[in-house]
Amino acid sequence: GRKPATCNGDIELRDVHFSYPTRPDVPVFKGYSLKVKAGETVALVGESGGGKSTVISLLERFYDPSSGQVLLDGIDLKELNVEWLRSQIGLVNQEPVLFATSIVENIRNGKTDATDEEVEAAAKMANAHDFITSFSARYDTEVGDRGTQLSGGQKQRIAIARAVIRDPTVLLLD
Repeated sequence: GRKPATCNGDIELRDVHFSYPTRPDVPVFKGYSLKVKAGETVALVGESGGGKSTVISLLERFYDPSSGQVLLDGIDLKELNVEWLRSQIGLVNQEPVLFATSIVENIRNGKTDATDEEVEAAAKMANAHDFITSFSARYDTEVGDRGTQLSGGQKQRIAIARAVIRDPTVLLLD
């Protein structure tokens, strides 16, 4: 697939029709359209099962629509190299997964060559630095298996720091 030299981050879902493969008779979208310009902050709100996470799954190309188009900077995602596409996107899931290692290593998983200064800057952007520095081991605090030593909100903020340290063009928070 294509690997454009630049990515602005304009997103468009154009007349998207979609059903999950396991439930083809239950449409999630019937002609759904959405435009998000680069730099905009948009929140999708609605009932459980309303399609919010499905939009993210389509943007990440975990699924393709049965008809319609999902576009990034005017290019159909089907034309793009999937690895390149995902390198442009930072994703934080509803239930973020942390690894059984330290906070610093969990954040650094977003950018393996990140300096300590970059890790701290990402934690500050994610509003995590203050609670991290309240721990006796600070950034070297072990989070436990799947982050069990942290609260749900703390896990989310570490996952946000891990996503923003990559400086993605598009940041998706599910």
